[in-house]
Amino acid sequence: MNLKKLSDIVGLSQTTVSRALNGYPEVSEATRERVRKAAEKYNYAPNNRARSLATGRTHAVGHVIPVSTEHEVVNPVFTDFIAGASEIYARENYDMHLKIVPDAQEEQTYRDIALKGAVDAVIVHGPKDNDKRIELLRSIGMPFVVHGRSGGKGEDDYSWVDMNNARAFERATDFLLDLGHRRIGLLNGLESMDFALRRRLGYTASLTARGIPEDPTICYSAEMTEEFGYNATSVMLQSDEPPTAFLASSIIIGIGVRRACEEANLKLGRDVSLVIHDDDLSYLRNGTSEPIYTATRSSVRLAGRICADMLMRRIANPSAPPEHRLLDAELIIGHTHGPAPKP
Repeated sequence: MNLKKLSDIVGLSQTTVSRALNGYPEVSEATRERVRKAAEKYNYAPNNRARSLATGRTHAVGHVIPVSTEHEVVNPVFTDFIAGASEIYARENYDMHLKIVPDAQEEQTYRDIALKGAVDAVIVHGPKDNDKRIELLRSIGMPFVVHGRSGGKGEDDYSWVDMNNARAFERATDFLLDLGHRRIGLLNGLESMDFALRRRLGYTASLTARGIPEDPTICYSAEMTEEFGYNATSVMLQSDEPPTAFLASSIIIGIGVRRACEEANLKLGRDVSLVIHDDDLSYLRNGTSEPIYTATRSSVRLAGRICADMLMRRIANPSAPPEHRLLDAELIIGHTHGPAPKP
């Protein structure tokens, strides 16, 4: 099956069929759907090389991931994000180019792929506060979508998909305060990262609203690993006035918190409370029939699909106004919370 034969079958010109399969806006939705169904029925797949010559596009999306000495992006959260984004890439017949580079080469890598025309657009991962990559991509004319946001001025000037991190952690802290907890240990991601900074702000806002001063000795920030959760919790539990509850930025940290509590002969939900953030990971589920951990939940796989879908629109129409999508987290009731222990 080739383009000419498919065009004869649907009774349309080759140009119209090609435009329908490539998502051009001047082709009606009804025509696009008719062509798509015929392509599926007769097992037609566009030749990407020929398609690139015809459209001037590579039909590839780039993900540039730094091998950071500070923040490891390639982790279970990234894997689930890519799984979600890949659903859209497959639908649109796009390839994904993944480049793992040293931190110092990240800027030049973006410049190189733009110069070579290797991809049509990129998704930016792990934005920091006032992330320099955003201005770089603007300056080289590369369409992009950011998974997350970069604090400071100008966040309305580029497309992004983010979870409402500040509201999620404000709500989680409120939940623990309502249970009578006054010393709530925070185990956060690296606060040079925008998401973690916003989570800290939500935690602080909740305490401030109740007139409770924030205690920096029970606020920890590091790479989100099980070991970090275990070590930080162990230190806090050995203090003269240990927290009665913990708020953790990931289920991975939460597993470390659980290990430290078990070693201290403390039962979660009875002796100490724990609320985590749950990215609804495919291979690290927070329970199956019912949640294990009380959590704020927002699917990173869904965020991947939304980011990729948004990126397809930016490729089709680079001059369109920026799009923004702020996702709310759901509070999930599990078995790791309870009233603050009585003195």
